[in-house]
Amino acid sequence: MIVNALIFFVTLAAMEGVAYLAHKYLMHGWGWGWHRSHHEPRNGWFEKNDLYALVFAVLAIILIAAGTQGAHPLEWIGAGMTGYGLLYFIVHDGLVHRRWPLKLVPRSGYLKRLYQAHLMHHAVEGKERCVSFGFLYAPSTARLRAQLRDLHQGPLRKADEGAATSPSADRASAANAE
Repeated sequence: MIVNALIFFVTLAAMEGVAYLAHKYLMHGWGWGWHRSHHEPRNGWFEKNDLYALVFAVLAIILIAAGTQGAHPLEWIGAGMTGYGLLYFIVHDGLVHRRWPLKLVPRSGYLKRLYQAHLMHHAVEGKERCVSFGFLYAPSTARLRAQLRDLHQGPLRKADEGAATSPSADRASAANAE
């Protein structure tokens, strides 16, 4: 039982690294065709980018099914992936992009940093020269601002920087980031 719980939590934590690499090199690379929809205004409930969640969910289901058929501990790896997907759904889709009615607007601490980091990711048009590819971990906003300035050879336009970091622009920025 303890080993299974450990596998679950290690997988859940490792998924942040997997998600970071997939986001940076797959979604902002050869998989941009699906992910582009996430960086553009969305029409309706779904976007093409949601296909990535479907792919990861199918993989988790396959692992859970294989594990329950005797290929232990794959069911706990699949469960850890599913747990990460739930956290992603709550934080990324709910908190940051308001794809369902989560009323919380983070004003301080970890959630505010996560929120602002993701808005900074969306402050750049297109797939190049973005920052903050993680979903549940975010470097400090000062570090991300410095990275953006380095990547863009100078300060961001005031509108971009304000949209990415201004607490008063949180709701409008979230709507624009969708």
